[in-house]
Amino acid sequence: MARPMRIRARMAGDIADVRVLMAHEMETGTRKGSDGKPIPAWFINEVTAQHNGKTVMTAQWGPAVSKNPYMQFKVKGAKAGDKVAVTWKDNKGETRTDEAAIA
Repeated sequence: MARPMRIRARMAGDIADVRVLMAHEMETGTRKGSDGKPIPAWFINEVTAQHNGKTVMTAQWGPAVSKNPYMQFKVKGAKAGDKVAVTWKDNKGETRTDEAAIA
């Protein structure tokens, strides 16, 4: 199971600035291990963000995204104390969801 995401959400006027650091190896499938065999592809291919249960952002990624990806986005109409949840799915079917309250 993947480590938890680090989610920071802070208000700036009526807009919440959300920053997310995801823990994932993000293998492209093109590298070879020390034994000369290819390392299988393993990467996040979908990210979804929700504000109080409503989807506010969806991203589709590929193998070119770096290890432990960082993402930042803004949410209009948010208030301090609201919940922001981020979910990712990878190409092996694993999924992770974490949430944070807006400060």
